[in-house]
Amino acid sequence: MAFFSVSVLYGFLFSLREGLGVPVAADSPGARLRALHEWGVAEEPAQLDPPPNLLAACLFDGLFQAPVLLFVIIGLVRQRAWLRPLGLFYAGAAATNMFFYFTQTFLGDHPPPNVAYYLAFNLPWLIAPLALAVRVLVGKDLARAVA
Repeated sequence: MAFFSVSVLYGFLFSLREGLGVPVAADSPGARLRALHEWGVAEEPAQLDPPPNLLAACLFDGLFQAPVLLFVIIGLVRQRAWLRPLGLFYAGAAATNMFFYFTQTFLGDHPPPNVAYYLAFNLPWLIAPLALAVRVLVGKDLARAVA
């Protein structure tokens, strides 16, 4: 739940703006994107001049994943039966998005200089949706699946 809450904030505060073309640069309008630029210079150079598919991944994160996660959080807290199909749909979409994100990052022109640090920061966006999918699939009823 805590990770999904952070993901919602990240999607709305960073990914959406970046996907809409607000530059991640030292002179970006907004302190959050300037801070992301400082991190990107050191750890994720592809973010400094993102190709179209990384921009698409950011848009997908901000326009689809962040809003859907609001409902996932509600479904987890209230143990709603509708969480199962929504959670599975979200998990599949999020894992697919991360596949393309990782492919561009590792096979693109600017792979991360510190792979361990990069993976520690980015793998949760793959692992958490997959953990949600397993959790809603293995329970006999939703109350057990999300407990």
